[in-house]
Amino acid sequence: MELSLEGQVALVTGGSRGIGRAIGAAFAAAGAKVMLSSRRQDKLDEAAAAMAGDVDVVVANAGEPDQAAHAVAATVRRFGGLTILVNNAATNPYFGPLMGISPSQMAKSTQVNQQAVVTWTQEAVKAGLGESGGSVLNIASVGGLAVDPSLGYYSATKAAVLHLTRQLAAELAPRIRVNAIAPGLVKTDMARALWEPNEAAMADRMPLKRLGEPADVANAAVFLVSDAASWVTGSTLVVDGGALLAAAVT
Repeated sequence: MELSLEGQVALVTGGSRGIGRAIGAAFAAAGAKVMLSSRRQDKLDEAAAAMAGDVDVVVANAGEPDQAAHAVAATVRRFGGLTILVNNAATNPYFGPLMGISPSQMAKSTQVNQQAVVTWTQEAVKAGLGESGGSVLNIASVGGLAVDPSLGYYSATKAAVLHLTRQLAAELAPRIRVNAIAPGLVKTDMARALWEPNEAAMADRMPLKRLGEPADVANAAVFLVSDAASWVTGSTLVVDGGALLAAAVT
């Protein structure tokens, strides 16, 4: 089945690299008009130049509410509306057990990973998302479904994203569908320290015998925002190569 996003306008936070960049490219290839957002103009320009389709960029820090409003307004101004919001931007300023994390590191993680989901959705709705249908897609993590010795607070914010997805889906139905993807270990720059040193060994422990690529998540994203998923809301799609299954067995 060919999935089409013709006539859709999408705003993707954290869209200059990794999963966000792959989602933007997949949406554009499926026919959507795409606005990529992140903090760096040069990285955004590089990402957009590599994509086919109608793609533009806007600089914004996902954790700043006024910049969320700016990015949403720029999208509506450029493309005439907004029908898809992808809350993808994330940060992880701390790696280690919870007993070592500082208040400032917790605050930054919460602001970008958790609060931004609500803030950007609020701004999108105020700007007209849902007036003729619409979709919000939140990028969470399998960390929100498990315990990790070094990513505890990051995972806690992603667990919050899973609940916020359900809450927003209930509040915004039937005009707007809200779903989430929980990726496993994907080969991105942000996760490089986790996968690069032991990629072969880590892949071997997974049922599907490989780590994820950004395109794996992007393909799932196209489905969830397309009409093919028109009866799906409040759901989380785990895209992890079976990693949670392996954890349950061991």
